[in-house]
Amino acid sequence: MHVRVTQIDGALPNLALMRLAAHHRTRGDQVHFTRRVRRELFEPPYDVVYGSAIFKFSADRLARFMNEFPGAIVGGTGTDSTVTVERLIGDAAGLDYSLYPDFEASIGFTQRGCRLSCKFCVVPTKEGKPRQAATIAQVWRGGSTPKHLHLLDNDFFGQPDWQGRIAEIRDGGFKVCFSQGINVRAMTSEVAAAVAGVEYRCNEFRRRRLYTAWDNLKDEEVFFHGVDILEAAGVPAKHLMAYMLVGFDKRETWERIHHRFNRMVERGILPYPMPFDQARRDLKRFQRWAVTGLYRSIPFSEYDANLKAKRTAKRRRGDGDLFGDVSP
Repeated sequence: MHVRVTQIDGALPNLALMRLAAHHRTRGDQVHFTRRVRRELFEPPYDVVYGSAIFKFSADRLARFMNEFPGAIVGGTGTDSTVTVERLIGDAAGLDYSLYPDFEASIGFTQRGCRLSCKFCVVPTKEGKPRQAATIAQVWRGGSTPKHLHLLDNDFFGQPDWQGRIAEIRDGGFKVCFSQGINVRAMTSEVAAAVAGVEYRCNEFRRRRLYTAWDNLKDEEVFFHGVDILEAAGVPAKHLMAYMLVGFDKRETWERIHHRFNRMVERGILPYPMPFDQARRDLKRFQRWAVTGLYRSIPFSEYDANLKAKRTAKRRRGDGDLFGDVSP
């Protein structure tokens, strides 16, 4: 069989597609992995086509993909499909890391589900209550691969035996990226000590980084109480990147958004705004202003997201100096 597996969005390796590819390769099938949603010039006909989308804002790419491959099997939180890998191939398949030859870490879940029930999140509905999914030994590829763990757990410290997983990380000498974040609102001294005791890293494993979130202004006190607990355990606030959901709360104002943002900046936390409505240009503009670091030098009220494009166009027209016409 000729099989196409298509990653429609997402920067990280897609576990569902890795499992599907591994399953088909063990059957002797030919697997073509791509991020292209359109058929490439010399692509052969396929017996099976898979596609995975994890973000709702990828709807246009998903539509183009389905137009090219009308019979494709699609899944992921970015689609309306209820198809799961388990339903297609069962639980036995491993992971085909050959799809991502430049990815050196080991990726996976030690835990599924979540103890919370945030209205904007699909995890509790899809996965239910927290439960263990794998040990660290089962996530790591082993051999000579780096001892880098990229954990996709939605709530690592919400699983029943997180102490056991932490011990496996610490005793095994692993560096770990909690890429989906830790819940600072539920921080305790025991959890903070556990975090401080492992080599936590950013997505690229280059720097110390912990990901978390502050989505509602009403959680201000409990959020910073968690930050205090972490700092007391030896985890400085500057190691935190906090995703801040914007545009979800109907009571939200720009004053409330800037209050959250400024409180984190004052504490040394790196804010990362996440617009709930991708169609809102003002929120996307705020996101760009924040993630580019321009908030350190330019007030948002003076920020022009199109400034670079305007300067480039002006330079191409020969309209004088980059920052304005200068007389000879």
